Amino acid sequence: MAITDVLVPQLSESITEATLLTWKKQPGEAVQADEILIEVETDKVVLEVPAPSSGVLKEIVKGDGSTVAAGEVLARIDSEGKASAPAAAAAAEPATTVTAGAAAPAPTAGAKSASAAASPAANKILAEKGVDPATLEGTGRGGRVTKGDALAAGDAPARKAVAPVTPATMSLDGRPEQRVPMSRLRARVAERLLQSQADNAILTTFNEVNMQGILDLRKKYKDQFEKEHGVKLGFTSFFVKAAVAALKKYPVVNASVDGKDIIYHGYFDIGIAVGSPRGLVVPILRNADQMSIADIEKQIADFGNRARDGKLTLEELTGGTFSISNGGVFGSMLSTPIINPPQSAILGIHATKDRAVVENGQVVVRPMNYLAMSYDHRIIDGREAVLALVAIKEALEDPQRLLLDV
Repeated sequence: MAITDVLVPQLSESITEATLLTWKKQPGEAVQADEILIEVETDKVVLEVPAPSSGVLKEIVKGDGSTVAAGEVLARIDSEGKASAPAAAAAAEPATTVTAGAAAPAPTAGAKSASAAASPAANKILAEKGVDPATLEGTGRGGRVTKGDALAAGDAPARKAVAPVTPATMSLDGRPEQRVPMSRLRARVAERLLQSQADNAILTTFNEVNMQGILDLRKKYKDQFEKEHGVKLGFTSFFVKAAVAALKKYPVVNASVDGKDIIYHGYFDIGIAVGSPRGLVVPILRNADQMSIADIEKQIADFGNRARDGKLTLEELTGGTFSISNGGVFGSMLSTPIINPPQSAILGIHATKDRAVVENGQVVVRPMNYLAMSYDHRIIDGREAVLALVAIKEALEDPQRLLLDV
C-alpha cells in the first residue's frame, strides 16, 4: 500500500487559517492525479486542492467545514488501491434496511434507495432535518447525495426539492428563520470595513459629470474597438484613466498612512471593486498608468469572470493605492464609499441618467453621473480632495484631455 497525503496548499503570509468547503469525492472512490478534490476558502480567495496522485481516496481526515492551516493533512490517497463498487450500481438494488422504528416503504418505480443514494453522514444530517434523500439530486458519483448536499438541503436553489423542507429553526413566535455562518470572505470584509471607519477620518466630497463626451466617443468607436481588441468598450476604463490623471496631479490622494508617516506611492495600482457570489472583492490593476483603454477593459472583464468562479489569486487581491467602486451597474444614484485600507481614498461612480441641468441660463437634459470620493482627512485636506475630484470630472467631460495628458 502506497499512501499519499493530500495537504492544505500554501496560504498567504497574512492568512493563518482557512475553511474547507465540500468534498467532491468520498472514501473508496477512484481519483485521478490533478483532479480537484475540495476547495479551501480563505478570507480573500478560494483555492482548489488537486489530487497529488492517482489512486483511491482512502481516508478523509478533515471534513466539510473544518478549519485548517497550511500544510495540514486533509485526506490520504492509496495509489495502489481499487475503487469500491460505483454508487450507481448500489442504487439499483431495492432497499433492505430502514431507520430503527420506521416502517420500510415499498419501493416505487424510479425511486432511489435512501441507503444507496446518500452517504451515512448525509443520511444522519437529512434525518435530523426531516428531508427525504430521494427528493435531492446528489452531486456525488452516480447521483449519490454527499454530506455537503445534505448540509445544503433547503438552502441552495440548485437542489431539486420535490417536497417542502422543514425550516432549520423557528423564532419564538413560530415564524421561520435561518442562521447561516458568515463565509470567511464576508467576515473579513466586515472586519475591514469596521476597521476602516474606526481608523480613518472619512469624509466624502461629491460632484457631477456630464457623460455626453464619453457616450459620443463610445458610440462612434465601440464596434471597431470590439472588433480590434476582442472586448467591449465599457465605461470603467475611462474612470480609471481619469482617476490616474487626477492622482498624478494630487499625489497625496494616492498615498497611504503608516503610523505617523505618509507613504507617497510612485505607481498607480487601482483596485476595482467586483461583486461575486462570495461577496465583495477588489482585484488590483497594477501600473494602471501604463495600461491602454483596451488593456484595462480586458483586465476588468477577466477579473469579473474569475471573481464569479472564485479563481482570483491572493496576489491579485493584495495592495492597491486607490480604488474605484461602480454602484451604477446595479442602478445606484449616489453612495458614500468606504475606504479600502491601507488606501486613503476611493471613488464611487453611479448610474448615468438623463437629468435636467442648467447651461448658459437654460434648462437642458444631459446624461449625468454623480461622483463621490471618500478620503482620509488625516492626510488629505478638503482642497486636494475637491480638486482631485474636479480633475476627474474635467477629464471625463473632455476625454481628449486624457490623450494629451492635460
